[in-house]
Amino acid sequence: MPRRDPGPSIKDDDTYEALRRDGASKEKAARIANAKAAGGKPSKKGGKAAPYDSWSRDDLYKRAREIGIDGRSKMSKGELVHALRTH
Repeated sequence: MPRRDPGPSIKDDDTYEALRRDGASKEKAARIANAKAAGGKPSKKGGKAAPYDSWSRDDLYKRAREIGIDGRSKMSKGELVHALRTH
């Protein structure tokens, strides 16, 4: 199968394609591939929020609702944390 060009916004095509083959969404694969291409350094924008483990279940639920995670009303705090981290 010929390799597709994911476009100019993807900085590391090989990493992107490997992640897509492993089942990652296009958005997640692009984010990881571009971070790797940038040397794996975190952006200057992030890092201001407290870790999900320190959030209350209600706050985690509100964030899951904002993102649109299905099944959130039946999830425990640990399940919400996992769902938010893997979204």
